Amino acid sequence: MAGVPVTVRVQRDDFCLAAEVQALSSGRHDIGAIVTFSGLCRDEAGTLSALELEHYPGMAEAEITRICNEAIERFGLQAVTVIHRYGSILPGENIVLVVTASPHRQAAFDGANFIMDFLKTSAPFWKKEHTADGNARGWVSAKDEDDSARDRWSKD
Repeated sequence: MAGVPVTVRVQRDDFCLAAEVQALSSGRHDIGAIVTFSGLCRDEAGTLSALELEHYPGMAEAEITRICNEAIERFGLQAVTVIHRYGSILPGENIVLVVTASPHRQAAFDGANFIMDFLKTSAPFWKKEHTADGNARGWVSAKDEDDSARDRWSKD
């Protein structure tokens, strides 16, 4: 949809959820619902010291923008912000933020879910786990449940 604000950033630095919501909604009186999702790095019961995230610069932003535009079209969203971090991320730190705005709550929830399901499977990011004992476990493989979550959005 033309004119719908879409903010997509892939960055090393952390982000502030409250500041991003404020930026998306400032001066807007047409928004009836805002949904946020913030994905955090887990410590995997104390065994993980960090996640190392890599991305394909330029392609990652383009794919995230494509996903956001599809969500806007499908759910009638009024604004979308997606921020995805890369680099070394410690347990408890932010990895990804999705903010969707719409006239009504269900569209905002569905849009955020849709965006996350496609980010997990379509955006060019790779994760390597680093263990608390100083070793690298290697690159994290894709999960079947992520593909299943994405496939539920298929149009028949």
